[in-house]
Amino acid sequence: MKLKNNTSFYFGLMFILISISVSSQDRVITTGVPFLLITPDARAAGMGDIGVATSADEFSQQWNPAKYPFIDTNEGFAISYTPYLSKLVNDIFLGNVTYYKKLNERSAWASSFKYFSLGDIQFNEIVGGTIVNQGIEKPNELTLDVSYSLKLSEFLSMSVVARYIRSDLKLSNDSDFSSANSLGIDISAYYRSKSFDFSGINSVLRSGVNISNIGPRLKYDVGGRKNFIPTNLKLGTGLEMNLDDDNSITFNLELNKLLVPTPIAYFDRNNQFLGYKQPDIGFLQGIIESFNDAPDGFKEEIKEIAWSLGFEYVFKKNFSLRTGYFNESKSKGARRYVTFGTGFLINQMNFNVSYLFSTSNVRSPLENTLRFSIAFNIGESI
Repeated sequence: MKLKNNTSFYFGLMFILISISVSSQDRVITTGVPFLLITPDARAAGMGDIGVATSADEFSQQWNPAKYPFIDTNEGFAISYTPYLSKLVNDIFLGNVTYYKKLNERSAWASSFKYFSLGDIQFNEIVGGTIVNQGIEKPNELTLDVSYSLKLSEFLSMSVVARYIRSDLKLSNDSDFSSANSLGIDISAYYRSKSFDFSGINSVLRSGVNISNIGPRLKYDVGGRKNFIPTNLKLGTGLEMNLDDDNSITFNLELNKLLVPTPIAYFDRNNQFLGYKQPDIGFLQGIIESFNDAPDGFKEEIKEIAWSLGFEYVFKKNFSLRTGYFNESKSKGARRYVTFGTGFLINQMNFNVSYLFSTSNVRSPLENTLRFSIAFNIGESI
């Protein structure tokens, strides 16, 4: 990408990257580091961005680390690559690396690193009628986190995550603009039932909850601007039905809501409308008030809850087919899309691929994009 030095470009790009049009949807909730809301792994992406209550896998760190005590292998790691806005540019992407290890039958720890590249930005300036190259910058954002999970009983586990967040949008020729840093905490729980008979089919029920990215706002030096990080509540459940020894199907439902303030209207001294923006309050107050701060009351609060449906078919634990649907209110971003995916296991390597196409007038930045992830089981199976 090439453009003249303009710091507002970066703030604008931060918000459009989650594919919402604030100009047409006045009270769409926006946050800093929106890349944290991008699904990094192809398995979850293939099921409509669902993962808080699915069966445990290598990427559980991204959705619900409390699943790790239930995973079938002692140790593993995974990598994923997600092209972003690939129809416009070729150098914006999200990369992820995750590692986990079970300490014993009841506990596990895991760590992951996410890197979001906003591409190469070339700055030009006209000097004496000549275009002078002022250099290239590579703005990026990243997170590094570590989790500890513990099984409290045969059926229930909990986990806590500590996360470092860095948003590096600094311009080399703008000394007043620097990177922003924050810390985030996740708290999650996971439940997996005993096998039971459901309509004559051996079945397992799973449920999960995760509150992620609880932490202070990001602060940039320019104008003292502060942005909420995407504190998010996920609730989900899933029913796995084992048709026989080789075939199983799973149906999943997931709800999620941003726990940040709803934008409110601002007016000047002459009572002229200036637009919508989020109130200047602390992140804890913002989390509490986010359940009851929508100007249109309960009706609008319900619209702030997005939901997903996902389906997965597994054959002999070696081959999977997936599909899903993600739905968000038209007045809160209008992201609506159908996803498809597949996965297969070869020599302890689990390959997953997913594909998305939008069903909304608001096109997804991931539309018509293939996402890939690979997981490696390097420990013994349990």
